[in-house]
Amino acid sequence: MIVAVIDIGKTNAKVALVDLASMAEVALRRTANAVIADGPYPHHDVERLWTFILDSLADINREQRIDAVSITTHGATAVLVDAEGGLALPAIDYEFTGTDELAQSYDAVRPPFAETGTPRLPAGLNIGAQLFWQQKRFPAEFARAAAILMYPQYWALRLTGVAANEVTSLGCHTDLWNPWQADYSSLVDQMSWRQLMAPVRPARDRLGPILQAIAQQTGLDPATPVFCGLHDSNASLLPHLLSDRPPFSVVSTGTWVVSMAVGGRKVELDPARDTLVNVNALGDPVPSARFMGGREFSLLTGGQPVDWDEGDVAAVLARQALLLPSTQQGSGPFPHRAAQWHNAEALSAGQRFVAISFYLALMTATCLELIGGDGPTTVEGPFAQNRLFIRMLAAATGRHVIASETSTGTSIGAALLASDSANVMSEGELTEPSADPAWHDYARSWQRVVGT
Repeated sequence: MIVAVIDIGKTNAKVALVDLASMAEVALRRTANAVIADGPYPHHDVERLWTFILDSLADINREQRIDAVSITTHGATAVLVDAEGGLALPAIDYEFTGTDELAQSYDAVRPPFAETGTPRLPAGLNIGAQLFWQQKRFPAEFARAAAILMYPQYWALRLTGVAANEVTSLGCHTDLWNPWQADYSSLVDQMSWRQLMAPVRPARDRLGPILQAIAQQTGLDPATPVFCGLHDSNASLLPHLLSDRPPFSVVSTGTWVVSMAVGGRKVELDPARDTLVNVNALGDPVPSARFMGGREFSLLTGGQPVDWDEGDVAAVLARQALLLPSTQQGSGPFPHRAAQWHNAEALSAGQRFVAISFYLALMTATCLELIGGDGPTTVEGPFAQNRLFIRMLAAATGRHVIASETSTGTSIGAALLASDSANVMSEGELTEPSADPAWHDYARSWQRVVGT
């Protein structure tokens, strides 16, 4: 089966064609995902994304048959739609800090961490805070809403006309979901939102065939099924849930680096350090932790890898040139610390890139420790191609690391929603912890300085 995956990340949007027989991407279209700054508040440009999606489906379909469509998106985004399926309010950008003006009022009604597994996060990273602010600031427009949809299911609605919700996005630090009860949280009832919540459907549900107008515009078969879809980090996790034996951990990398532990050590999660409970595609709670690693990489490097060699690695290890957290404040395991360099005078460009890669690996190792990560760690997404990151992550955790061979695990995982079998992915390159004590010493020095 050939599945077209609509993959809306915070930084980029993609339409990837996945061949389930080979578990490989065979075509890809990509565009930058820019936020619109005007209007009532910064919001996602859903109409430009919609044009990109339809154009990409049509373009790919001219080259290769599309058997099904699946959807995955970033979290922390909900869409208010009216009775006609249009926007009751623009889809708010979760980095908009204006929602914080009502933080005190929101904090008085939000559920405790013990109920939802959701830490209190800044700006709109808690969807409950977004909806609370929108309802208070735009009561007339909010009253026009006929349904509240999570972001993957918004696109499914536009493709099929069927309104639904799904647990991986509902359980993604939203304050809206109780993962222990598999039901909406007390906040949803307290704010009288339950009647607006579209029915919860499994990620693997076929919501329906594409609308006739979509078939005409794209050339797809009118019977092409569309699957409910899921949150992107959980899309990365899904293939491993189907094929790997616990304990194991998965690190999904993109704008956010999200670490998820399956069958790991029992630990008490610390909401002050951006640990949380995600809900996987099978409906089960998953201890998780995150930091904005992809954004940090872009800020520190301009988004581009830099040439380096083993001499640069040896120099950084010998000097113990350290980048300390955090480049992005407000989230992650060190949310209130400002980044600083240590023993880093006159680093060359290559050495600086080595130290940045090590920093990202050590932040990830910290996240894994906070959630009780155990067993092998698989890295999905762009950081899987960074050998420095992989080697230091193995050294810091003392466990082997698998660099996924797929360019994005999210697309493969989302495509698996259309499969009736538990296909096993190619694991990718395995890296053991280095026998050179300099790697271990570097990791321990960083951890000692930051106080992990």
